[in-house]
Amino acid sequence: MIERLTTEAIALLKQLIETQSFSTEEDQTALRIEAWFNTHNIPFNRNQNNIWASNKYFDETKPTLLLNSHHDTVKPNNGYTKDPLKAIVEDGKLYGLGSNDAGGCLVALIATFTYFYDKKNLNYNLVIVASAEEENSGPNGLNSMLAIIPEIDVAIVGEPTLMNLAIAEKGLVVFDAKVKGTAGHAAHPNDDNAIYKTIEVLQWFKDYQFARNSPTLGDVKMTVTQINAGKQHNAIPSEVDLVIDVRVNDKYTNEQITEILQRKSPCTSITPRSLRLNSSSIPMNHDLVEAGIELERETYGSPTLSDQAVLSCPSLKLGPGDSTRSHTADEFIYLAEIEEGIDIYIKLLEKVL
Repeated sequence: MIERLTTEAIALLKQLIETQSFSTEEDQTALRIEAWFNTHNIPFNRNQNNIWASNKYFDETKPTLLLNSHHDTVKPNNGYTKDPLKAIVEDGKLYGLGSNDAGGCLVALIATFTYFYDKKNLNYNLVIVASAEEENSGPNGLNSMLAIIPEIDVAIVGEPTLMNLAIAEKGLVVFDAKVKGTAGHAAHPNDDNAIYKTIEVLQWFKDYQFARNSPTLGDVKMTVTQINAGKQHNAIPSEVDLVIDVRVNDKYTNEQITEILQRKSPCTSITPRSLRLNSSSIPMNHDLVEAGIELERETYGSPTLSDQAVLSCPSLKLGPGDSTRSHTADEFIYLAEIEEGIDIYIKLLEKVL
């Protein structure tokens, strides 16, 4: 059965690659996923472009384990030499947009859910969500499903981790900041030039270190990523706009990071865009982590963001593929990685279910 599911999962991934599914435009890939569940006689539900299902013998007295990955993609970059919307197999690699991030994870989890769907006497209920709008952290993705699906006790989020156990993940807060000065003509003296004042502000962001280090996620990482000021060559602008990307470890809440920056940063103002993308983790002694370690999978902390950020329960990021290939030109996943992914997912769940 596993061999057949693996073959079918790879076929589904090829279909998903060849079906455009940019964030908010996933309606056609949702139909492909619906077809899988129909073929396997598994009842499912659809909410916008999110597809979800629960195991046949769902028991409300038992805890529930969520299996989740996404079927939206970023738009292809200009570096592609292959057609990003064509599934091409060469030398054991399956090329195509979304193959690695996170199509391989998604189809492996769908195959795994199908394997366990009609098993009786499981320790956990299983719920699977093939979610939309992950890449743009949109409002109609997994976050919109949490009030619809059964309450979740723990989750496996499928993202490319080389099938190692990402037991923690950094959160994200994006800040908009301003440095204000006095507008004037470039020909006249001005001791309150907002652009010059920004030099020391940039240096502060470059040098500032948050005090609390995490054993799994390291330091909070703060990076100025955008700067904008001025409209013409002979006019000194009254203000400079900055954007700061802050990756938050599990020693701080997003609210604490905001309070620190609003109190200490030398900006005229600094405002968070959202506080909802939190850091996430799962205890080392959780049965899922212990099962993974028994399967000789390594544990680590992940610097990249996923749908874990919208979950309040313990969650583990785990999936076939390599995160360093995500969003790159000529994205690919090894077919052997998908095969290994399904095998490890099933072995892992057999230890806890």
